[in-house]
Amino acid sequence: MVDVLIAGIVAMVISIAAGPRFIRFLRLREYGQQIREEGPAAHIGKQGTPTMGGLLFVFAAAVPYLILANYSTPALTVFLTMIGCGAIGFVDDLIKLTHKRSLGLNGRWKLLLLACIAAGVGVAAHHRHFSTHLYVPGVGQLPLSWGWYPFLFVIIAGAANGVNLTDGIDGLAAGTGIIAVFTFTAMTVIAFIRSGAPGHRSDVYLDLSIVGAALIGSIVGFLWYNAFPAEVFMGDTGSMAIGGALAGFAIMTKTELLLLLVGGIFLIEALSVMIQVFTFKYLGRRVFLMTPIHHHFEMKAWSETKIMVRFWIFTAILCACGFAIYYRYYFRFFRT
Repeated sequence: MVDVLIAGIVAMVISIAAGPRFIRFLRLREYGQQIREEGPAAHIGKQGTPTMGGLLFVFAAAVPYLILANYSTPALTVFLTMIGCGAIGFVDDLIKLTHKRSLGLNGRWKLLLLACIAAGVGVAAHHRHFSTHLYVPGVGQLPLSWGWYPFLFVIIAGAANGVNLTDGIDGLAAGTGIIAVFTFTAMTVIAFIRSGAPGHRSDVYLDLSIVGAALIGSIVGFLWYNAFPAEVFMGDTGSMAIGGALAGFAIMTKTELLLLLVGGIFLIEALSVMIQVFTFKYLGRRVFLMTPIHHHFEMKAWSETKIMVRFWIFTAILCACGFAIYYRYYFRFFRT
């Protein structure tokens, strides 16, 4: 367990120490955020704030993981899913910066690339002989057969895009991401402790805990510079990397449905956009003042800090519920 703590501390130190130099590099290269004209008026002042900060915490998380890991297939899958989704976000950010616009990679290309990542995760899961059943708490195993593999795409694409939509206020995606990743990490730590006697415990759960701790530490370091008023934004690089990691954890721990709670705030953000589009297109009216939903509260004169903290609190409540369900229904699968 010492390795888990070391991974988190090292990642945080790297992220905090490298932050100022990295931000200065982004400023010199003029890698600044492009703000949508149709967004909240208060955001115009953020035009040009350094973006692609996700590179900082992905790198900071990678260093301790690569040094301390046992490279078990599940943990490596989570790590590579994070890297893969982050790479898609990086391409998206790069297009925005190159063309000086708020629109980046075409949505179809995003989905195609996410499908490729889902295919890779499916191969890894098949290699580990993962069950294609979906466990429903309180109900039992739901057989999906080959349908489980397309379901992986829904999980990965949904998580990556959900976190991406949440990244619209200083510190919001970073803070909620930390809480969500911490929840999955706590699950794997408990699974590791109960997987056997000391010296005979599962390296798989230890590896997963190291990935989670490294990512938590690196995002905490990034949040030091991303808190209001933000000195740097994570960009799609960071938000999609966090979403990919969350999806990877849910899949590799066979807690897919718990992602609805652990990543509940990201689901709500995505649903708010879908509801807004549907009602405006077919009913000719808007349900929210602006979407994603955090902008709705901005339009109601909530400060960014108030929205950020309240969304953190709501995320913590949802994650606590998710952890309680895990302990009550899923935890028995890890008992010796």
